[in-house]
Amino acid sequence: MPEPRPGLVLAIDTTTDVTVGVARDGVVLAGDRVTDRMAHVEQLVPLVHRTLAAAGVSLAGVDHVVVGLGPGPFTGLRVGIVTAQVLAHVRKVGLHGVCSLDVIALAHAAAQDPSSASASEWRSSGGVGGRPPSGQGFVVATDARRKEVYWARYDADGRRVQGPEVSSPDDLPRLPTVGPAADLYADRLDAVPGPRTLDAGLLAAHGLDLPSAGTEPLYLRRPDAAEPARRKSVLRLPPGQAVRR
Repeated sequence: MPEPRPGLVLAIDTTTDVTVGVARDGVVLAGDRVTDRMAHVEQLVPLVHRTLAAAGVSLAGVDHVVVGLGPGPFTGLRVGIVTAQVLAHVRKVGLHGVCSLDVIALAHAAAQDPSSASASEWRSSGGVGGRPPSGQGFVVATDARRKEVYWARYDADGRRVQGPEVSSPDDLPRLPTVGPAADLYADRLDAVPGPRTLDAGLLAAHGLDLPSAGTEPLYLRRPDAAEPARRKSVLRLPPGQAVRR
């Protein structure tokens, strides 16, 4: 498990569920989630306030904001990221964005080997650690809808070595797979016991030591709703032809 950084950390992720976590000096103080995936806008800010209150702290004391950048669906993902950006701006603190799949990988790697890689060995600009992979590694997969999954491959220590990507479950590496899609496509993936949801408390406690993924959402594909590329043409009807109603 990476060494914790000091300070009060607020973590937000809306990749699937609406999740909020609070940690101080690497110790989880509180974490909560709302599983209604159609109510990200209405639920997130109240959940932030409830989680801070449960931790016995206030927004005024937050030193760092960490946010999961996905990959995930367009609207829900954007709600979490914009909220995190606003809160970091209000507090005048830094915003650290991470690949949400990395959080699930951290939980799985730590459960398999409590002495897994240190924070310094995890970091790189692309999210891939400096040591060669050990063991066969594993895959983290989440539901991308449209009969596809978001996924990334990790070495046995939890460092990302491929992805994130979006594809059919049949195209994933044949490796032990954790994350919510492991149960959703259990007949097509190598599902193994392990985390099935993102732990926002873990994101708060150790998110600052995960590789930075910037601050922009990891959509991986175009949103369903898009502006028309050009205006529709309006054709004049031939003389004497009327519009039927």
